[in-house]
Amino acid sequence: MILIENSPLGMGSEEFGADRPMTPQENFVNGVYSSVDKATACGMDRLRREEGIIPSCKLGCCHCCRYHIVMNIAEAHTLAQYVKRELSAEQIDDLRMRTQQWHEWDLSRPGRHPSTNIAEPTDFSSYDPCCPLLVDGACIAYPVRPVVCRTHFVSSDPLSCRAANDLESTADAPAVLASVVTAARPFSRAMRDRIEDAGLDFSRSIMLLPHWLAIEMSWEFAIAR
Repeated sequence: MILIENSPLGMGSEEFGADRPMTPQENFVNGVYSSVDKATACGMDRLRREEGIIPSCKLGCCHCCRYHIVMNIAEAHTLAQYVKRELSAEQIDDLRMRTQQWHEWDLSRPGRHPSTNIAEPTDFSSYDPCCPLLVDGACIAYPVRPVVCRTHFVSSDPLSCRAANDLESTADAPAVLASVVTAARPFSRAMRDRIEDAGLDFSRSIMLLPHWLAIEMSWEFAIAR
């Protein structure tokens, strides 16, 4: 099986629009996502029935979208294919701008090498770093969000997720429903096995979502792998 088409980075054809064909890789990853979602739903149903625990997560609650979201190479390919197929040219331009802003912010953090593409330091004091896919409190690529997003549920106040991003915060850590993550783990492992069967190093294929997105979309500010 060739996991990533046409190049080691999975860049593939530059055809955009609804006529863009589904790849075997997408079909596999979407199958894994479906299994993860079912396992997650069963896990949450068990928590409700047996322990009376109900997740506090809901539409518009997006503090977790400010975490460092990781994904693997197969998920990255699937995300980029979805973006090219489902988003309009204007939406893609806006996504590119948000992703570049995230990259510039990431490079501006202490200990990081400054970007050679930035002539002058940018003021990020008012910038609230979050996943570039987040628009008006919702994910614009929700059907293909990574496993880490699909399995993140908490029973605590959603604001605790926001506090978790603040290193100086003294608030309690969010009460993550770990059993939901555990229930979905076998299906996540299937994706790892698929990647390794293709001769790739699974651990080295994991990067932050904005990094993978820029690579898969062939944007010029993408970091080198």
